Amino acid sequence: MPADATLPLTGRALGEVIFRRGATPVTAARFLAEVAALAARLPDEGPVLNFCADRYLALVGFAAALSRGQVTLLSADRSAPRLADIARLHGARYALSDTDAALPLPVLRPAVEPAGDGANPAIPAAAIAAIAFTSGSTGEPRPHAKPWGALVAGARAAAERFAVAPGTSIVGTIPAQHMYGFETTLMLPLVAAGAAHAGPVFYPSDIQEALAALPAPRLLVTTPLQLRALLGAGVPLPPLAGIVSATAPLAESLAAAAEETFGAPVLEIYGATEAGSVASRRTLDGEAWDPYPGMRFTIAEAGAEVAVPGLALPVPLADTLEWCGEGRFRLLGRRGDMVKLAGKRASLAGLTRILTTIEGVEDGLFLAPDDIDRNPRARLAAAVVAPGRSAEEIVATLRDKVEPAFLPRPVVLLDALPRDALGKVNRARIVELAWRRREPATDALHIGDAEP
Repeated sequence: MPADATLPLTGRALGEVIFRRGATPVTAARFLAEVAALAARLPDEGPVLNFCADRYLALVGFAAALSRGQVTLLSADRSAPRLADIARLHGARYALSDTDAALPLPVLRPAVEPAGDGANPAIPAAAIAAIAFTSGSTGEPRPHAKPWGALVAGARAAAERFAVAPGTSIVGTIPAQHMYGFETTLMLPLVAAGAAHAGPVFYPSDIQEALAALPAPRLLVTTPLQLRALLGAGVPLPPLAGIVSATAPLAESLAAAAEETFGAPVLEIYGATEAGSVASRRTLDGEAWDPYPGMRFTIAEAGAEVAVPGLALPVPLADTLEWCGEGRFRLLGRRGDMVKLAGKRASLAGLTRILTTIEGVEDGLFLAPDDIDRNPRARLAAAVVAPGRSAEEIVATLRDKVEPAFLPRPVVLLDALPRDALGKVNRARIVELAWRRREPATDALHIGDAEP
């Protein structure tokens, strides 16, 4: 793409429906008018911190700022301390929100007030449209700049991969400020296809009501955590064209149960905040991942990287990959996920998959202590949600499935893993439970909901 290339704010025809606010369909023409009205109210300088819960307001705010040449800061963590940190560290001049917020900068409410027509501005492809932040589940959240051209290319590739038609209704359970939610529920309808549901959706009843209110075909964009909750709740859903999952590994058993219950294919996205979504697979078809159109992977012994259209440089990947034929690759685990004990190697992700297939185990996670590479007495731990099962029973089952060196000591029995709204585990919290509160006599703990 030429250095001076531009791309329109929306690639949709003016009469196409790109969002649904309750029973109200929003066409591209109405959207552009509302963007122009908000842009006229914005301060002259950004960046802007956008944490609107209503997806449509989040999109209007993003587009208005972009049309004024301002960068949007996106954080899935909506806590006041985290937002204040981002505002301070990245020079935010104001914020957009549809709720009350106490922040050390002006907060504007992006009311939709169309006044006449709105232009479809041309945006420089190289312009930084947003800065997205990693979740921070394994450390301090890190910022990643997103050029407009890369965002557009990613949304178009996703629309092609998932065969999203112009009339497809998209319901997302992920915050619009998370890169996964931003790409699938804001960028996809903005530049490619589909009409997204505006309201925040999280609980099974929310998902049921949102889908029932929308016309077919329907696409549900969610996480393994919420998919498990949806199945557990037993709520009926209207016919679905597909289910898309990301943010955490999806167990084959969970995917199989979802396909049988809802009668729709379950597809996974592979990606990272740094690169965006870059590949997908149908979970029940096996381990192979198919790169999105236009994504170029380089896989070598030293590591893997992906060249994303619109990004100046290839993005190094934190995972170990290997080619498995026909341009597809297999995910072996994170580079930092491999552990070595007693001369043997294993992947923590692989051990976790084995753990979660044990009968009665509803959720679980293997993890390694920080000193595993230098302490010959270091041992792995496992955090497990398994009502009615004991630590001894779980370890006994694992003896037939894993090398003795990798048997967890201790096993931490929890009522629920400390996961955030996206299903990501707070590793620091489990580390504290596993090694700082260990009971040496039993090598097991049970921590209930009342535990701080």
